[in-house]
Amino acid sequence: MAEGMIAGIVRSGQMPLDQIYATNRQNQLRLNELTKRYGIQTAAMDSFPFEEMDMLILAMKPKDAEAALESLKPRIQPDQLIMSVLAGVKLSYIEDMLHEGQPVMRVMPNTSSTIGASATALSAGRYVKNDHMSISQDLLSEMGEVYTIQEEQMDIFTGIAGSGPAYFYFLMERIEEAGEEAGLSKELSRQIGAQTLLGAAKMLQETEENPSVLREKITSPNGTTAAGLNALDDFGGGEAIKQAVKHAANRSKEISNQQKQKVSI
Repeated sequence: MAEGMIAGIVRSGQMPLDQIYATNRQNQLRLNELTKRYGIQTAAMDSFPFEEMDMLILAMKPKDAEAALESLKPRIQPDQLIMSVLAGVKLSYIEDMLHEGQPVMRVMPNTSSTIGASATALSAGRYVKNDHMSISQDLLSEMGEVYTIQEEQMDIFTGIAGSGPAYFYFLMERIEEAGEEAGLSKELSRQIGAQTLLGAAKMLQETEENPSVLREKITSPNGTTAAGLNALDDFGGGEAIKQAVKHAANRSKEISNQQKQKVSI
């Protein structure tokens, strides 16, 4: 996800490359790769100029959050804006681990940020001011659309948008398989399926019609679309999609609860 955000910001051309820095725990080869691929600045953790950054984006795995925040606190200033993309890690947890009054934003982009097409959620912590919101929205909008939501809505957003691209890729895998089995090449099946998904998405974005209305418009009684939709019902396709979103959201809640337990010990 971190690389996806870097790619989206670089692709937008709105921020000079010498103002974008990256570091990681100990993988210098990975940092060299990022510099070569995107032209950004990188440095090892022990020499990284944390105190010079206007904004710090935290993108480690949630299980590493506690150790990372403990090591970060002595090296940052209380007025530096912190943006977290850690799934399930609460704003209050990060605020408690850092300086009193530290402005913290919680965000959830998806991997489509790489091409500037992310659906990104943004939630503000207790100490975030209007200028922090403006800076965050401006940065995130370089990667796609930004939605400001309450933190308690972040889990379901994660289930829909954070994990969502994987559901559509899974669907495309099945479409490719069906196309190949019927004699189309995998490449052609992919092109047809991708264009169909793109067209359906644009219809949802550019018309005011409900998805059910759009579905009904192309579903003639006893026609081909009706046969396909009946198969989805027969094989549990609709319920499977709903459960995928719910299970991803529930996993985000579980991660959050694990963080709460660490704070209470």
